[in-house]
Amino acid sequence: MSEEAIKLGGKQQSRFMDKVAELLPEGGNLNLCLTCGLCASGCPATGLEGMDPRKFLRMAALGMDEEIQKSEWAWMCTMCQRCVYACPMKINIPQLTFYTRQSWPRETRPKGIVGSCDMALKSESLSAMGAGTEDFQFVVEDVLEEYREAQPEFADMEAPIDKQGAEFFLNQNSREPVTEPDEMVPLWKILHKAGVDWTYGSTAWAGENYCLFMADDEGWEHITRKTVEKAEELGCKTFLNTE
Repeated sequence: MSEEAIKLGGKQQSRFMDKVAELLPEGGNLNLCLTCGLCASGCPATGLEGMDPRKFLRMAALGMDEEIQKSEWAWMCTMCQRCVYACPMKINIPQLTFYTRQSWPRETRPKGIVGSCDMALKSESLSAMGAGTEDFQFVVEDVLEEYREAQPEFADMEAPIDKQGAEFFLNQNSREPVTEPDEMVPLWKILHKAGVDWTYGSTAWAGENYCLFMADDEGWEHITRKTVEKAEELGCKTFLNTE
């Protein structure tokens, strides 16, 4: 009696894997996974929704596109790239996450991220909270004056706006001037003590970019481009991104 080898069905093609392979050098190394789990060990999103980076990648490799797209884990990944640094094969799982987000129809993406992206695109400040130029300038000047008076050792501290030719162009998470203005001061003090030549911009000063997290390429580029243009307009040499 002859024995016949058991034949397993071939794995399904994954449009997620194929798309990322097109975008990244050497295909993002997506096919080199050793399933060692190092990516999951340091991931802040491991365990959420019963998912982790290793499982996410293996599902993509097995062509489980529908299951991946239904999972909200792609929105819990911070895309911090710890998994890439930990991975011995340097597999770019965050890019896989990014493309997964893009596959969601815009109206089904998390409303908070969508709303923050849209708000930033409407404002010259690029603030996801809608904070305008005049409000920002008022808060910066008011807080600076308060700390100069209260702490004499910082009497000559500056928080310049639109200073031409400054070395560093600094941005600011707009949550702080809107809700926690005192949180801006520690960084000012560090820059002051270090003798750093820096400035905010009157426009494009907001540091957050929710369009990046929403996987909106056009919005992400718009915010980044406007920031760079403002830095160049002021003649700054270095863009210091606090986010």
